[in-house]
Amino acid sequence: MGDNVLDLNLLGVEELACHHEGQSLRPRNPAPFLLKTYNLLEEGEDDNKKIVSWNVDGRGFVVWSPAEFSDLTLPRYFKHSNFSSFIRQLNTYGFKKISSKRWEFKHEKFQRGCKHLLVEITRKKGEPSVFPSYLKSCSEENGMSNSMEVNNNQQILMEENKNLKEERLELQMQIAECKAMEMKLLEYLSQFVDNHQNKVRKL
Repeated sequence: MGDNVLDLNLLGVEELACHHEGQSLRPRNPAPFLLKTYNLLEEGEDDNKKIVSWNVDGRGFVVWSPAEFSDLTLPRYFKHSNFSSFIRQLNTYGFKKISSKRWEFKHEKFQRGCKHLLVEITRKKGEPSVFPSYLKSCSEENGMSNSMEVNNNQQILMEENKNLKEERLELQMQIAECKAMEMKLLEYLSQFVDNHQNKVRKL
């Protein structure tokens, strides 16, 4: 009987060891980016409300002033001050932009007072450095507007070039007319001088 109990105890220990084999006993930690983003919202609750803050229900956050956020807030928590890089990082962790009128982002596991949920947010797999669709569309719109602007500028330059050519022709004609008048004046002057000299001789 004692031997059987000993065997069962050993079996239990072996099963426990197998269960934990290959698994880390260390607690999971949230990604540094997520932790820093969460901390900047929590720590700056009073000071940075005009720059960045949780939204009304605390289930998302709003960057009210991207310029000040880049210049003042980002360098305090990250090694850069690039707002676009910050947004790309949000996108890789599955955050969504939920407003077309402001920079408001949301993730179901990123909530005010729920720091413990951060460990459940993981990077998107198979989509490294994906550029957010809302920034991409904005970029495409800018590209289209730039293309239209270039086309408009080209048309304006072509019209100006055409006008300059016409003005050049007009000036060339005026110059030719002036030269013709000059020749006539010289001819009249020569005739006048000759007549005057003849009159003097006769006298």
